[in-house]
Amino acid sequence: MSSRRSGKSVSRIKTGSFERRLSLTRAGLFAGTRMASHMATNWIGSKEKREEKHRAMLSNQARFLVHELGQLKGSVVKIGQVMALYGEHFLPEEVTEALHTLEDQTTSLEWPAIEKVLKDELGGDRLAELDVDPDPIGAASLGQVHRAVRRSDGLELVLKVQYPGVADAVDSDLNAVAQLLKVARLVSMGPEFNDWLEEVREMMHREVDYRLEARTTEKFRKMLSSDPRFIVPRVLQEYSTAHIIASTFEHGHSLNSKAVRELPLERRSELGKAALELFFRELFVWGEIQTDPNFGNYRIRFAGEDGDDPGYDRVVLLDFGAVQSYTDEFLDPVRQMIRASYENDLDAVIDGGVKLRFMSRDWPDEVLETFGSVCMSVLEPLAPDHSEWPDDAVNGQGEYRWKQSDLPSRVARRAARSAISRYFRVPPKEFVFLNRKLIGVYTFIAVLHSEFNGEHLLRKYLYQDPADDASATSQSTKA
Repeated sequence: MSSRRSGKSVSRIKTGSFERRLSLTRAGLFAGTRMASHMATNWIGSKEKREEKHRAMLSNQARFLVHELGQLKGSVVKIGQVMALYGEHFLPEEVTEALHTLEDQTTSLEWPAIEKVLKDELGGDRLAELDVDPDPIGAASLGQVHRAVRRSDGLELVLKVQYPGVADAVDSDLNAVAQLLKVARLVSMGPEFNDWLEEVREMMHREVDYRLEARTTEKFRKMLSSDPRFIVPRVLQEYSTAHIIASTFEHGHSLNSKAVRELPLERRSELGKAALELFFRELFVWGEIQTDPNFGNYRIRFAGEDGDDPGYDRVVLLDFGAVQSYTDEFLDPVRQMIRASYENDLDAVIDGGVKLRFMSRDWPDEVLETFGSVCMSVLEPLAPDHSEWPDDAVNGQGEYRWKQSDLPSRVARRAARSAISRYFRVPPKEFVFLNRKLIGVYTFIAVLHSEFNGEHLLRKYLYQDPADDASATSQSTKA
């Protein structure tokens, strides 16, 4: 969710299904006509020229459709954002690139409309207990956030208010967007795409289920209550409803802020370790994973900024609407691949990939081994063998430099240079979300410019090794 800024605001959001379907249908028919005309005329010239013109047409189509989606706001925009994040295996690159621009389209709803939601949901007497700032501190596609103060005791809180009607529009909007992509000839509607679309549908319903998010927030707060490196807001049930989440206001600095960048390396590295261990805990212990990699879901609270300060920097965790629960049936092969990568067991890595259904025993051995090796390379900063680390990825103390390593790009280039793409299957929908989470964690650590070796943290969760089980406090850096 974007932070406070002097952006645009609107008095209402189109949520009527007929009104929205009409807008999307018109856009789809116009785009489809343009594509048909292009296909009818794009047969002259060399193959390279035809491909170049086709890519340009796809890009123009995508930009046009994204503009149309952006005009409707609400769940349509969120659907587009989700497709941008998780649609790389189903949508042309030109489409995902255009969809990513929706992330910048965060128009807020004017205060009278938000005030009406608050009154309808809380009632006049309950709302009168709060002094609500009419200017939002954050706005997103499904709702916006307002600060408030409880008059009786001065407690600072935030109200996450869902835009009226967006929850009811999820199904019709998703169906309309899918149909728009089909009519515009930007996607092939096959079983794998349909399965992925249903996962997007489930994710969207979770995103608008504020009661579920409130319960999940409290669950994570309790699970992390014994680890003082993390702060999770406390949900205030008396001000929370199906369309409002009220929680304590937890201050902190943006991950990209100058203040965070200027922290000493040791403190930034400890914050990176905390983020990595939180992911391991989600994956190996809880089976519940926050899959949204948006940096807006995190804040950094510095040591000395709080009255009950423990003496070290902490990570504030916000927004639990994208938490997904995974079964051991899915997670066990993932854990197997991680352990096998750590132990340099290529056969076990391949076996895990086959169990997860994105590798096949029908592939040539060379392709399987190459794919398995690419998967193993993802564990580079956690590996016991440092001999393969690039020179730029190691500091003078032999510690891994997460930013300078450029690991995600190197892995992607290695995969692109191989023959994998000719055999690669669309991975199970769960793996797509989990992969995005892993990339998000690595990027979080890289943005902090952390420098540390993650092996001992991984061993702690692979083997429950007491030698690696240092307490959270002893791992933290005192200010």
